[in-house]
Amino acid sequence: MLKSNSAMPVSMGRFSVLVLPYAWLLVFFLLPFFIIFKISVSEFDGIRYDDVVNFVDGAIELKVKWANYVFITTDALYFKAYLNSLTYAGLTALVCLLIGYPFAYFMARAKPEQRPALLMLVMLPFWTSFLLRIYAWKGILASNGLVNTFLLGIGVISEPIKMLHTPFSLLIGMVYAYLPFMILPLYANLVKMDVRLLEAAADLGAKPWVTFWKVTVPLSKSGIIAGVMLVFIPAVGEYVIPELLGGAETLMIARVLWDEFFSNNDWAMASAVAISMVLLVLVPLAIFNKYQAQPSQGAKEAKS
Repeated sequence: MLKSNSAMPVSMGRFSVLVLPYAWLLVFFLLPFFIIFKISVSEFDGIRYDDVVNFVDGAIELKVKWANYVFITTDALYFKAYLNSLTYAGLTALVCLLIGYPFAYFMARAKPEQRPALLMLVMLPFWTSFLLRIYAWKGILASNGLVNTFLLGIGVISEPIKMLHTPFSLLIGMVYAYLPFMILPLYANLVKMDVRLLEAAADLGAKPWVTFWKVTVPLSKSGIIAGVMLVFIPAVGEYVIPELLGGAETLMIARVLWDEFFSNNDWAMASAVAISMVLLVLVPLAIFNKYQAQPSQGAKEAKS
């Protein structure tokens, strides 16, 4: 009897721990998602959006308008915006991985007393406003900015190089903003790696590069996937960086979404674009969850 009474608070605690996250997702994600979805498939009479579900003569009438989604698939502007968003997000994730992996590896192999200082350096940019940090790049990459002024001063160039409002400036800003999101999960993964595996590979005659590709990289796969997803997913919907540093040829879907909401005042079309963007992001999230579940499943099988 005492066991059953003591088990009650434990079960209630587990229930609370499970319910609170799901309640949070329901209120702050699913509910707004369905509201936006309702607007995207509703008819607008100039005053308000019609209800999707109506009761007429005792019967349920479902009135759904798919024209906005059909228009997205047929209009070249949206296709180009989505393609640009995926392309620049993918390039950002790739460059962040190429830069962030060596840095994370160096941090993980540094002396334990040096690691907190290195972590602080990685997180130091977060102490400043994101908008101010991105806006500062305009002064660096402008025609009369720091880079062009320095190159002109040392005689490397005879006239300013156009760097601002180009794909180059957009990629620089994206990599700068999202690089910490790549470094931190990689560091968390690499710092827990068993160094004895590297020593064993060296004892068996493996060269450093062979050890890196055959041992270090496979063992850090979960960190690589986590870092890529943490960079790729927010980069797809980035608005501030393309607006400040990008040009007309770097049109991304977030800018199209802004124009539909506030310039064209077409909330139904903007909602359809937003829903499509969410569905677009769900694909890499599903891949991430799949790879995250595989290590835990393998660990369970190994224990059994």
